[in-house]
Amino acid sequence: MKVANGWRDYKILATSDGMKLEDWNGVRLLRPDPQVIWRGKDLFAEEYNAVYRRSDKGGGAWEIKKPFPAEWTVSYGDMTFLVKPMGFKHTGLFPEQAVNWDECRRLISSAKSKEPVRDVRVLNLFAYTGAASVACAKAGAKVTHVDAARGMVERAGENARLSGIGSGIRYIVDDCMKFVAREIRRGNSYDCIIMDPPSYGRGPGGEMWKIEQNLFDFVLSCASLLSDKPVFFLINSYTTGLQPAVLKNILTLALKDRRGRTEAYEVGIATEEGIPLPCGASGMFIGEEYAE
Repeated sequence: MKVANGWRDYKILATSDGMKLEDWNGVRLLRPDPQVIWRGKDLFAEEYNAVYRRSDKGGGAWEIKKPFPAEWTVSYGDMTFLVKPMGFKHTGLFPEQAVNWDECRRLISSAKSKEPVRDVRVLNLFAYTGAASVACAKAGAKVTHVDAARGMVERAGENARLSGIGSGIRYIVDDCMKFVAREIRRGNSYDCIIMDPPSYGRGPGGEMWKIEQNLFDFVLSCASLLSDKPVFFLINSYTTGLQPAVLKNILTLALKDRRGRTEAYEVGIATEEGIPLPCGASGMFIGEEYAE
């Protein structure tokens, strides 16, 4: 497991009985987490600003206990992100992904340090609110950010501005599979590909996505977009039951003609209790020039 432990503006204070108590730069949120199947102290007896309560009919809603801003910011190093409690318990940011932001930045910086100096092109798919796009742009990459939800893409632009990025990110509101198909026809290529596919989803035209059915073929398509000297290909997954080895196998098979190293790992985040909270899995192919 790679554990995100470099945060100052974010903390997991406690975990118990399907819930986690978080501090987001002074705002405390109590949210469900399916990985927390152990029992500790009663988190509902603790101080917090809001709790997300699930409904028996599906979905849920935020219950406000103490007033707090409608949206505010948290910073990670030289990056700043908006936080806002939204539907389905989300806040617009996945703090555990800091381990991958750091690695993407390291690899891009390594690529840009080599002679001859070249642009590093990144394709970020299912890119959500753009934390990975910001991280890559901070390292000097030219990023194409693609997501089907216009509101999330707009928030990604705001995160970039808050982080001091005025250019270097191209924002696309589109179905990711359709966009990739068009890029293949155009003959475009990228040095780095990032994807954070949902378990289920629909594109703007009603296109259906199911990760177990669509992921491998989609990775195969994306593999044809990699440049002759790829830097990395990163897949993130929060789908229960999709083990890290599954992601490694997909990348190994899809990129069998590429020289490099493939790894996979759990992603977690440190807690004040001294235990890491598991938060999904990642698989990463690293091109041979950058594989240590």
